Amino acid sequence: MRVIPLCVVLGGWLSMPAFAADANTWMQRLAAAEKKQSYQGTFVYERNGSFSSHAVWQLVEGQQLRERLLQLDGPAAEVSLVDGKVRCASEDLAAQVRDAKPWRQQPLEPNTLSKWYDFQVIGESRVAGRPTVALAIRPQDQHRYGFELHLDRETALPLKSLLLDESGQLLERFQFTQFSPDSIEPADMEAGSACKPVALAAAQQSTPPKWRSDWLPEGFQLLDSNVRPSPASDEPVTWLAYGDGLARFSVFLEPLKGAVVEDARSQMGPTVAVSKRISTAGGDVMVTVVGEIPLGTAERVALSMRAGADQASR
Repeated sequence: MRVIPLCVVLGGWLSMPAFAADANTWMQRLAAAEKKQSYQGTFVYERNGSFSSHAVWQLVEGQQLRERLLQLDGPAAEVSLVDGKVRCASEDLAAQVRDAKPWRQQPLEPNTLSKWYDFQVIGESRVAGRPTVALAIRPQDQHRYGFELHLDRETALPLKSLLLDESGQLLERFQFTQFSPDSIEPADMEAGSACKPVALAAAQQSTPPKWRSDWLPEGFQLLDSNVRPSPASDEPVTWLAYGDGLARFSVFLEPLKGAVVEDARSQMGPTVAVSKRISTAGGDVMVTVVGEIPLGTAERVALSMRAGADQASR
């Protein structure tokens, strides 16, 4: 989640070394608040020139975390989670979350992230009528995107965020229009009748992947992998997920068995998709990389995939 006042965008990044300690403190507060703070609110989301509005509730009761998200415009869509696991979803979302992993699997770890990103307080603002601190999260290389956050002064939760590409262009915007901490009742968490129970796919057997990447951006590591049926053929698809603690991408590998396919690359907002045909001793394979990383990074990862389980170490 990301933010920055317009004057800072137009003026370029400001050098404020005296704020470095404050930035680290705010990151630590954000990490502590994410799953310990109850709140409700409405927010707008912008991606690829399209806008949508949503209502969100989060309730923390002891060690249990309950979340509910409701889309307020366009097709009706709702999802409810308990401790990160999907409990119900409207029909349009059910197919997307049926075999999904729990959301927010990795806790935010500022000390680790500081190896790949620089944190800096860049100003103050107001969002949804509340005072905020603007915090920049700048990548230390060209293989990941930058973030700017407006953190609520009371709760340290992000009330506004921007995601920027390597040239400073806006890729994604998230902004609360109303935000109320601690004013949640259990009844607020009850999903509507259109939110149907979702039967999640059984966990895949944990086995070492039969593929590896010979190159990864520094800080990225293998988070998860499995083999799943292909939606387009009878061939199994290997899935590998990589992350650096903030950015994530997935790699899909499918044997072609003589099928004729073309390389492809596309970008929609912050999400890129790159498909490359590679040759192996067992035949040609289509490698597809999907995630919120620059196109050039995705292409390099795709071309680096090799048979074998030993992952690149950076």
